[in-house]
Amino acid sequence: MAARSVAVFGVVLDVFLVLTAATNPGFVVRITQAGLDYAHQHGITVLQKELAQLKLPDISGDFPVRHLGKVHYEISSLNLRSFQLPYSRISLVPNVGLHVAISNAFAEVDGNWRVKFHFIRDHGSFDLEVKNVYIKIDLKLGNDASGKPTVSTSACSTRISSVHVHFSGKFGWLYNLFYSAVESRFRKILEGKVCDSVVSSVNGDLQRYLQTLPVTAKIDAKAGIDYSLVAPPAATEQTLDVDLKGEFFSLAHRGAVPFQPPALALPPDHDRMVYFGASSYFFNTAGFAYHAAGALVFEITDSMIPKGVEFHLNTSTFAAFIPQLDKMYPNMLMKLRLSAPSAPFLSITPGGISLQPVADIQAYAILPNTSLAPLFLLSLTGNVSATIDVKSGHIVGKLSVGRMKLSLKHSDVGTFQVRMLQSIMNVYASSILLPRVNERLAEGFPLPLPDRIQLSNILVQFHQNFLLLGADVHYTPRERR
Repeated sequence: MAARSVAVFGVVLDVFLVLTAATNPGFVVRITQAGLDYAHQHGITVLQKELAQLKLPDISGDFPVRHLGKVHYEISSLNLRSFQLPYSRISLVPNVGLHVAISNAFAEVDGNWRVKFHFIRDHGSFDLEVKNVYIKIDLKLGNDASGKPTVSTSACSTRISSVHVHFSGKFGWLYNLFYSAVESRFRKILEGKVCDSVVSSVNGDLQRYLQTLPVTAKIDAKAGIDYSLVAPPAATEQTLDVDLKGEFFSLAHRGAVPFQPPALALPPDHDRMVYFGASSYFFNTAGFAYHAAGALVFEITDSMIPKGVEFHLNTSTFAAFIPQLDKMYPNMLMKLRLSAPSAPFLSITPGGISLQPVADIQAYAILPNTSLAPLFLLSLTGNVSATIDVKSGHIVGKLSVGRMKLSLKHSDVGTFQVRMLQSIMNVYASSILLPRVNERLAEGFPLPLPDRIQLSNILVQFHQNFLLLGADVHYTPRERR
């Protein structure tokens, strides 16, 4: 009974640890106050244009005048000539979202008026000035079932401090009778219209733009990246952090990753608008995905050897190290098939990125009938380092190979000294394999960016278990047709 209880406890503990670890993101996007201010500038520009296009309804009514009766008025053809938002700021509300405060906004309106008072009838035009408009907007950030970010207006209020109307006409005393009624109704209508426009802009334009953030990015025919949000964006006093799954996956067959992402603790840097924290988990799932997709296989033939290399990939060359090849397979071309017996696993430290990949090298002789005769199987291990950069919104890299070590796993041609092959294998790796791998890494892997965003002023730092990328942002608005 005690043993069963211990076993049950062990299972529960394992499940708890797995669930706890699974909450860690593989990739974090951090937006600083500078980044929010930049986004805010573009957002205010859009909102100002939309407010200037507000359609205002006609106003009519009766205004009672003591001892004289009622004044009937009609205000029509209201035209909002401009709506200016000169002062605004955006701020973070910890554990809530974002707050936008707009102050000293002003607008200009013109239109037509008509009035009837007993036997007096008059009409004309008017100009209206709205000053000291204050708008407060609270934005709630979240994520939907697909892992895309969401935004909504949790609160909006508009307060207009000053409305001044100038009527053209000859009965000035008459206009003063219904001036206050027009001012009050116009103030109420405009305050409501402003918040309606804010909600529409947030739920429409802003939400649609956030939906352009790719939650899955196809890299090539073999793999993709899962950038779905694992939690709603989290606002702190100084930053907005967005936790993403940050996981590569095989397009042919997506299986569970047999390791968990480490906890990420990004440094409190604020020099750039945005920071990307890519954990070692992010990069290691790439190796796991490509290995699962069968993509970590590479073949070397004689036709691939650069012109500057003096020896060829054939049994005559290798007979200098394995004499029996001259008798068994005289003067035949060879093929080397490199494959990874397991997914490569890298580590990230403040000193950089390093990995010690293991590869199997199966050598074949190409027979006259083009069939392959196995010769020997080698195991290759080596020290590899990487340099990282960002180009055109992609993480790009370049590998450098240090010392490599060979060992014999199996031979179909008898015994031989493996160390004698070290130099020739170094040449094949450095002149053929490495350039092709670096060519692919130069294409890079896409960062999670919404549409029309370009990065500049790139910063690259290495920390324990994660790579930190910093950048400033440039947004190109879509041209309106």
